[in-house]
Amino acid sequence: MITAWVCFGKPDVSFALNGALAGLVGITAGCANMTAPGSVLVGLIAGVLVVGSCVFFDKIRIDDPVGAVSVHGVCGAWGTLSVGLWGVSEGAGIGLFNGGGAAQLVTQAIGVGAAFAWSFFVSLGIFLLVKATVGLRVSETEEMEGLDVHEHGMAAYPPTWIADLPTGSLTGVGYMAPTGEAAVASSVNPQQA
Repeated sequence: MITAWVCFGKPDVSFALNGALAGLVGITAGCANMTAPGSVLVGLIAGVLVVGSCVFFDKIRIDDPVGAVSVHGVCGAWGTLSVGLWGVSEGAGIGLFNGGGAAQLVTQAIGVGAAFAWSFFVSLGIFLLVKATVGLRVSETEEMEGLDVHEHGMAAYPPTWIADLPTGSLTGVGYMAPTGEAAVASSVNPQQA
């Protein structure tokens, strides 16, 4: 959240949540081989890295609206490499900055490269197969109105919250009504709040 605040002039809830996830993903590879200060450092770096990564992917026009590639791919790779930088095992340093040399870092880099190559090429093959058979895209109407309407027969949000839709396009379409506190919050127009 602080990184987004500094970069964009305001706190951003989605970056705060992705930052928390990025820290958790970042420390996953080294959770058994990291000191407490090393863990905090890896998580903090991942939290900053996820913001820069999301901005980068947006700039090169990679469609990742929730930042999953940044959180899991980039910060997962960072966390894997961090074992080669700060890792410890049974009290002895295995990471470069803990006196273990570069061997563990090289091993971790090979692992990152292998995981990337496998996931990239297998995913590419699957997506090309889907594109050639049933297609990857929905119609422009479905894209604009939302798949919740076309796939489930109801809008996930009250019509007053949905912008940029043709007038009357949701006539007769129900929405998934919230309950409890969410019901009270949903009765307020967000532009008035």
